[in-house]
Amino acid sequence: MSKTIAVIDYGMGNLRSVSKAIEHVAEMSDRVLVTDNPDLILSADRVVFPGQGAARDCMVAISQHHLNRAVLDAAHSKPFLGICMGLQVLMEFSDENGGTQLLGLFPGKVRRFNSPEDTRRPRLKIPQMGWNRVTQKGEHPLWEGIAQDSRFYFVHSYYVDPEDLGLVAATTDYGVTFTSVIAKENLFATQFHPEKSAEAGLRLLQNFLNWDI
Repeated sequence: MSKTIAVIDYGMGNLRSVSKAIEHVAEMSDRVLVTDNPDLILSADRVVFPGQGAARDCMVAISQHHLNRAVLDAAHSKPFLGICMGLQVLMEFSDENGGTQLLGLFPGKVRRFNSPEDTRRPRLKIPQMGWNRVTQKGEHPLWEGIAQDSRFYFVHSYYVDPEDLGLVAATTDYGVTFTSVIAKENLFATQFHPEKSAEAGLRLLQNFLNWDI
């Protein structure tokens, strides 16, 4: 059966790379829409929420495009994949820029590598930019065919720290062990970029398109 996949466009994020990667693994009859139209987002069969850059800029852009409600509604109602900043803004609060309020879908914060409380650890090169291992925490349909500790591509200076550890679907080590994937019901969100992660990333995107919730 053909599917419509909406890639949310709020003016931030590598939308071309994301949409092209999804098109690469999609069925010929599937339709990939890059859109900021709330009605099209909410009528799509699946939603991808990418993003990169600063949390405050991201929140301003989401508001300017009138997408706050559409993002939250989609995250509650259909297969939803968050990528990079599309993971971070699902938390309540980011330490970035002295403090930024986020969408607040899940209790938790977004913390900076090399934060003051990390003084006992060696200083890290930030952003973390490159390949790193992802350790899966239990089975999930989106992990199908992806080996434990597969490497994915990261570009980030901040990481999510959810209050509910039951959300944690994978962790990664970079000076600290941080949450690199969260999952709950119809939602799956990654700190890494599957669209830049070669075979493992394409398999995750294909699994998302085949995910039957």
